Amino acid sequence: MEKISAPQYAKLVKAGKHLDAAAKSMRVLTSIEWAASHKTRFLKTGRLPQPVYAKVDVSAARNHIADAKRLLDGDDVVSAWLKRIGETLGVTASMIQARGTSAFFDHSAALYGQPTRVMLDRQTRVLDLAKHMDEALLDLDFDRLVVEGVEQSLSDSQFARALRSRLSNHFHADDVPSVEISATVSAKAAASSTRIRVRQGAEFTSRDVDQLLQHEALIHTATALNGKIQKDFPILARSHPGTTEIQEGLAVFAEIITGAMDPRRFKRLSGRVLAIQMAVDGADFKDVYDFFVDRIDGPSQAYDNARRVMRGGLIEGGAPFTKDMVYLNGLLRVHNFMRTVVRMNRADLIRMLFVGKMDIEDVPALSQLAYQKRLAGPKYMPPWVSDLRFLVSYMAYSGFLNRMKMPGFQAYYEQELTDVPSVWSLMRHDRIDQSGEDIIE
Repeated sequence: MEKISAPQYAKLVKAGKHLDAAAKSMRVLTSIEWAASHKTRFLKTGRLPQPVYAKVDVSAARNHIADAKRLLDGDDVVSAWLKRIGETLGVTASMIQARGTSAFFDHSAALYGQPTRVMLDRQTRVLDLAKHMDEALLDLDFDRLVVEGVEQSLSDSQFARALRSRLSNHFHADDVPSVEISATVSAKAAASSTRIRVRQGAEFTSRDVDQLLQHEALIHTATALNGKIQKDFPILARSHPGTTEIQEGLAVFAEIITGAMDPRRFKRLSGRVLAIQMAVDGADFKDVYDFFVDRIDGPSQAYDNARRVMRGGLIEGGAPFTKDMVYLNGLLRVHNFMRTVVRMNRADLIRMLFVGKMDIEDVPALSQLAYQKRLAGPKYMPPWVSDLRFLVSYMAYSGFLNRMKMPGFQAYYEQELTDVPSVWSLMRHDRIDQSGEDIIE
């Protein structure tokens, strides 16, 4: 790659700061928030929410995007990276302006995709993964997967204390994010570079501590802090729609590679994709709400899940907010990126994903900056990235598995195991019959 000259680099830095200012002025999730009164009224009367969105002036953001575009006159990979961000932020501004209309969906699909979009292999869709996981977990008895007493239930305050105690093991004292209990956060937890907010009144388990540590702290918080080091390109510390898919995909991948993932969580992620497709096909808010109720979500959680899908778009259906499909779509992209770089013997590029908030398409540009000593290495990485030995081994092995013809193995084991009796009831030490007599239930 050709070295970027000092004058050209100065223009790139200036353009990047314009884009950071544009991104800072547009807060997508805040712009599509619903008043809490809609939930109370719907659960009490069944009346559909009729959200009114506050006016958002995006003119300053558009001016910054235009200023950046005028500076980006080169054909190098860094210019291409910043141009992509500018295009993304332009669509973001249009989406915010289109809230409450059918055009909102068009912009959302351009930013986050939609379930039926075909991936790089020209055949896989995230909808296929969602359906596969949903069917695979359909009749699973989740309670039987954990031996009684292994998992502890935690209140919001107990969870916050447990998470705080873990954070100091991974961040320097002056960078440890605060953990706050919040009545306004809609997800179970949300992270920035300085704090992790925990939803007030939410129920947690001891496993959630590991899950939230890996997902929120060691991905979202870590990449935000690493991005703050990049003084020339502060956009790397900023969350915006161009980074959402890989940020969430990397976070879900982290849950899997560390053993923090559980089937209930995977089923929730799959359900969101299926609900988005329902709304694309015309389902209204009540239809989506009923879908989540049928999945054994309580009315309150079902409302929150339906709101996530319908916010910003049309309550009557046909134009949902597609952001929640990025978890599985991003997971597929991240997993295949990991497999590819391991096969290429380029595991160094895995660590590039942690220099800030970015898309996989940005790796060439950011690697070029790092090679020219214009980008700092990541200060914080999760243990599985600091020590890549397990990840590389796992990816090399999984690459071979993909070449095997699994139906032959499955047919053999299904035949062998069809008549084997269930032994769930014997999987606890206190179920052993000391008399030697058979236990029949």
